[in-house]
Amino acid sequence: MRLVRLGVRGFRNLADESLEIPPCGIVLLGPNGHGKTSLLESVAYPVLFRSFRTAVDSELVRFGEAGFRVELEFEREGHMRSVAGVFRATTREKHYEVDGARALRVRDAAGHWLAVVFAPEDVGLASGPAAGRRAYLDRTLALSDPGYLGALARYRGALAQRNAALRQGQPGLAAAFDAPLAEAGAQVVARRLQWLAEVQDRFRAVLEELGEAGAVAELSYRGARELADPAEWPGRLAEVSARDVLRRATSLGPHRDDLVLWLGRRPLREFGSTGQYRSAAIALKLLELETLEARTGTSPALLLDDVFAELDRDRQRRLASRLFAGRSAQVFITSPRQDELPEGLALPVWQVVSGRVTGQLVAG
Repeated sequence: MRLVRLGVRGFRNLADESLEIPPCGIVLLGPNGHGKTSLLESVAYPVLFRSFRTAVDSELVRFGEAGFRVELEFEREGHMRSVAGVFRATTREKHYEVDGARALRVRDAAGHWLAVVFAPEDVGLASGPAAGRRAYLDRTLALSDPGYLGALARYRGALAQRNAALRQGQPGLAAAFDAPLAEAGAQVVARRLQWLAEVQDRFRAVLEELGEAGAVAELSYRGARELADPAEWPGRLAEVSARDVLRRATSLGPHRDDLVLWLGRRPLREFGSTGQYRSAAIALKLLELETLEARTGTSPALLLDDVFAELDRDRQRRLASRLFAGRSAQVFITSPRQDELPEGLALPVWQVVSGRVTGQLVAG
């Protein structure tokens, strides 16, 4: 998978650009706040048509503009493809295009272009609340399995309708959505558990490769695992029905579950160090990358947003080796200074100043 051209209009602090992208990728250098991460964000946006920095599209509109457009032309499996995302701030209308044709739903447009982002805020996957890890699970599985994406959309739709009925004080109406909630929710839970079993050993091995070899690493699922069977839902929903009516919200299901990270048989979120949080978050992102490669048969682009800056040279070397060895993925890396990058990167280096790419500085 290779990005060939990136077109942006009205996006963040970036100047309107149409950029031809080298097949191997690029290093983006420049002062903080000048648009390096925004450029990376635009490359990632058409994966799921949302930003990895905010869920609010209006925040992506450049000041004074009526909206934005991000368009990618890329090569996948020997064929030229294109995807585009358009947002109009005045009407909050959003639409998607695939190969020049309008897509009716985001799930029809998502996943044609694939990229995995490594960003400093990803440390929250290890240290932050459960919502971030649920989003990680849903993104990884939705992009690698269209069936999961469909089940997740149906589950969220049934959940929204059920919760709306509970807020209106209509438990009878809420119960009408129990069956679709159970059918879709069981698929979501079952696929999450299947993935967890598939990657358990890899999580442990990757953490060891990144230098966390002193304690056993594990992943576990916090939630009602029995809900992978749709037949279990009616009884469990009946058990929590009084609580749901009181709280006016559905208290059971995969929207409440968590992926728990363990190191040395202790929950990492409670007992981990800053370095361990970082290593565990990188391990999860590597699992995302490997899952997409295995399920789609193609290598997603790697978007590395200043991830090497706070690593010592040994950890830089380990991570660079883990990311690049034996992999032909196109790579995009941001850094304020070239001396904060791993040694031996053979990539063209571009400078970003005041939202504009000023040209190639160094040929790798």
